[in-house]
Amino acid sequence: MNNIVIRRAQQEDCARLLELIKELAVYERAPDEVTVTLAHFTDSGFGAQPVWWAFVAELDGVVQGFALYYIRYSTWKGQRMYLEDILVTEEKRGLGLGRLLFDRLLVECKEKGFEGMVWQVLEWNEPAIHFYKKYDADFDPEWVNCSLKFS
Repeated sequence: MNNIVIRRAQQEDCARLLELIKELAVYERAPDEVTVTLAHFTDSGFGAQPVWWAFVAELDGVVQGFALYYIRYSTWKGQRMYLEDILVTEEKRGLGLGRLLFDRLLVECKEKGFEGMVWQVLEWNEPAIHFYKKYDADFDPEWVNCSLKFS
């Protein structure tokens, strides 16, 4: 059995995390949408006022997956974890790394006293939907995503 370690991301992981984020963008059919710089990404997670936190999945000492979250505030529910991204690199899928990362997020939610966890999944991403259904996740087709871009 390979040596699997789930741990908190460290600043030194940021370059690898950004590589995995770009892999995720390719998978999600948006390879040119990742515009964040390594410096901004690193400062946003490890600077004076971090806005994101993450766990990584190491396999034999190499980061092969991650789950990145931030705190979302709901006026109805209070603090909730927002799972921004979870990814296991394609060649390492099926080894249980995604399950270990997701389970670690659930522990973090409970430890921090969050009222729950929310995330989005693309409607065509059947493998992810199947994965979340194993956790008995609720799917809400009622809401429409909105965004503004500032350039």
